[in-house]
Parts: sequence; C-alpha cells; structure tokens
Amino acid sequence: MFPIPQPALSPNTYAYESLPLVKPTGFREYDARWLFEKEINLMGVQALGMGLGTLIRRSGVAPSIVTGHDFRSYSGSIKTALVSGLLAAGCTVHDIGLAITPMAYFAQFDLDVPCVAMVTASHNDNGWTGVKMGMARPLTFGPDEMTRLKEIVLAADFDLSSGGSYRFVENFPQRYIADLTNRAPLTRKLKVVCACGNGTAGAFAPTILEKIGCEVVPLDTALDFTFPRYNPNPEDLEMLHAIRDAVLENGADVGLGFDGDGDRCGVVDDKGEEIFADKIGVMLARDISARHPNAKFVVDVKSTGLFSTDPVLIANGAKTEYWKTGHSYMKRRTHELGALVGFEKSGHFFFNTPFGRGYDDGLVSALAVCDMLDRNPGKRLSELRDALPKTWSSPTMSPHCADETKYGVVDAVVKHFLDAQAKGVPAAGQSIRDVVTVNGVRVTVEDGTWGLVRASSNKPELVVVVESPVSEARMHDMFKAVDAVLRMHPEVGAYNQTI
Repeated sequence: MFPIPQPALSPNTYAYESLPLVKPTGFREYDARWLFEKEINLMGVQALGMGLGTLIRRSGVAPSIVTGHDFRSYSGSIKTALVSGLLAAGCTVHDIGLAITPMAYFAQFDLDVPCVAMVTASHNDNGWTGVKMGMARPLTFGPDEMTRLKEIVLAADFDLSSGGSYRFVENFPQRYIADLTNRAPLTRKLKVVCACGNGTAGAFAPTILEKIGCEVVPLDTALDFTFPRYNPNPEDLEMLHAIRDAVLENGADVGLGFDGDGDRCGVVDDKGEEIFADKIGVMLARDISARHPNAKFVVDVKSTGLFSTDPVLIANGAKTEYWKTGHSYMKRRTHELGALVGFEKSGHFFFNTPFGRGYDDGLVSALAVCDMLDRNPGKRLSELRDALPKTWSSPTMSPHCADETKYGVVDAVVKHFLDAQAKGVPAAGQSIRDVVTVNGVRVTVEDGTWGLVRASSNKPELVVVVESPVSEARMHDMFKAVDAVLRMHPEVGAYNQTI
C-alpha cells in the first residue's frame, strides 16, 4: 500500500523522505504545477505517475505513453520519478529525453502512442515543475481529467500492475526537425533573430529556421537552466525588449522568441515593435483566410476585438469564436469546431490540417510567420502590422493572488460588473455594452474599449488585459477602472508589469 500523499511536509525530516508530498493546489485547471521540494517531492511525483497510469487504464485507453523533460536542473530526476510511477501502474513508457513540449505531442503521432506526460514548468520561474498530460491526441487534460487525477492521487487510490515497460527513443529530435523542415525552402531570404531565453527551444529552433532558409541571428540560445538574463516568456516585456534590441542592431526582418518549453512564439517586427500574439494572430488570419475563404478561427477572451471587426477578415468571410483562455481549452475548442487555427494571446497557436496536427507548437507558429512574409515579398512585417486597424493594447498583466483565493476574487469581480451593467452604472466613464463571462469577465463599453480579469490557470496570479480601438488614453481609463475594482480586494497584490 502506497502512503497517502501529504499536503505539507517539513524538509530535512524523516517524514519528508518517507512520505509523498503533493500540495492539492498543484492540480490546476489543465496542467499540474508545483514548487519542487516545497509543494511536491520526488515520492509525490511518483504518486502522480501512478495516478496518471491508473486514470489512463480506468478511462479505457491503451496504457502507452510518451514522456520527455525540459532543460531544468531537476527535470530529469522528476521525469525518472514520474516514469517509476507510470511503470508501477503498468504503462509502456516511450522516453524521448530532453525535448520541447510540442516534440512530445508530435511523438504521440509519430510513434502512434495515445498518451503524453511532458515534464515542464514552461515559462515559470526556476523552482517550479509540472507535467502537461493528455490521453486523446492532440488534446491535453481539461478540468474533468484533472479533477479525476487529483482525486486518485490524493487518496492513493492506485491500480498497480506488473506489466509496465520502458523504452528510450534514440535521436528523436531529428525526427521532429525533419518533420518540420521537409518542405520547400523560403523564396525570400529572411534575417531572423531567434531568441530562446536560454530555455529548451535553444537546442532546436535555430536549426529548424536555418533549414527552411533563414539567416539566423541567435539570441540566448545556449541552454542554461539558471535563465541568467530573463525568464523565457515571450509575453514578458523584458524578453521582448531584448529581442527588439537585437532586431535593430542586426537589421533583422523579424524577431522570434520562444518560451521555456517551445510551445509559444513571440514576434518583434523589423522596426523593433513588439507585436502582441493576438495581433500576429489577426495578421495570420488575414493571410490564411485570403487562401481559405470562410475560414473558421477560435480566439481566447484575452485577444483583440479585431478578430470580429477587421474589415479584411469580414471581406474574406472569416468567422471567429471567442473562447476560454488556456491551451487545453483552446486546443479542445479548435478541435471540436474544426477551425483552421486557434489563436491565444499568450502565443499558443493551434494549427489544424493542412498547417499542423492541432496542438500548440511555437516552431509551427514561427514558420507560419516566415511563410506569411514569403508570400508578401514586397512588404516588411511592420507594413503588414500597420495595415491593421489601430488599437491600443496592454501586455498581459498579472497581479499576485494566492491559488486559494484567486477564484473567489474573480467571482466577486464578475458579480461587480454584471451588477453594474444591470443597474446602468458606467465603467471607464461609459455605459457597459457587453459582459462576457465564459472565462472570468470581459467588460466592453460603448466605444469598444474593453478590459478582462480572469484567474491564471497555472500560477498564483490574476490576469488583466485591456484594449481600446479609440486611443491610448481610453486604454488607460479601462485599466484604472478594472484595477479600482481589484483594489477592493486586499488579497490582490502587486503586478508583474503594468502600462
């Protein structure tokens, strides 16, 4: 009988080395994320593996699973503990070694394996670990699967079996690289800054871009799990500004920045302007819908309103649905609707056939940007950006809020704006035109200015985004209005960045 996991244990004690530590809040909406050694220990990771294997078997899915790990000092040991749990639950484990997350998703198709468990904390700070899981390619777990997994693990309700086996897949990155680069090269010579923040993508992204014909300017591509310059997160201004500087210094056509596990891509244009991922999504949607009339897209609630108002998309017959933020939610909805692409403001893009296999891959997104430029040989990326209707958008801003309280705060903010709308109380100086509550609350006023508040799915934070089609001042008005509501709750702390 495996011991019941404990929600808290003191380090450097007999209990810590004898019992599994698994803090319940680590089971999030669609990922599992913990501070390693503080919220989960290796025995706790082993319990997670046994629980995942048990869930797979109880779901009637073949117990065969791909696993890999990102480049952090502790990820290898965490994967080993996870594998030991999966083996105890009778799973056949296909280990692809050091990898970016989309490489693990690709392996599900390439190796014909139904399940995946990728050990990564993505862009989270050092000290965090986690696992991205799925058992129905190209989908990853949502709230239902995470709830069932949590219940199994915390109760130590495992179905153990002696039938497990381990297989290491040699040289798997070469298969992934070949899959992405087995295509016609670019006809236009592009100089590309490839920024990886010393994360795992640095081992693969420069090679892939060179193989399609780009002249690559590497930026922080050497793997270093201390992340000496900044966290590899292409939503953070620190990384975007570093890409900007490299683009301007080298006269590059575009800067492409990849997050810690390679499933997201950030873009900086030839003038050094950071183009937030939702605006890049509009540009790609224009390009795709011109060749695929009446195309269907899915975008998350953090994204620009241009997806529904852009005259080019309207003329091309494009149809867009706004959906819940989160890579699992977006992946699933894009799959359900048969949409060509799902675009998320964080930089997760989900390309379906004929562009991809439905999962998020930062390299596939990067290639799509390069191909868009290749199809517009007389135009710079900045010109394609300038052709969009002007809006003023904030980056994603995240005030601290504990996991235990963040959902309650968001519920209160939702109620505040619904009550305001019902009573005719204005927001940001104007009457409320629309309130969308599919994921937190997105409140839009009469001039089209809007603000979003939702709970982060993978960190103890809230998420705030504002945009105005009118002016920068109106964008700031909406931020002040939203922040004023948040400041009514003392549980909400400081922002990671603001406008």
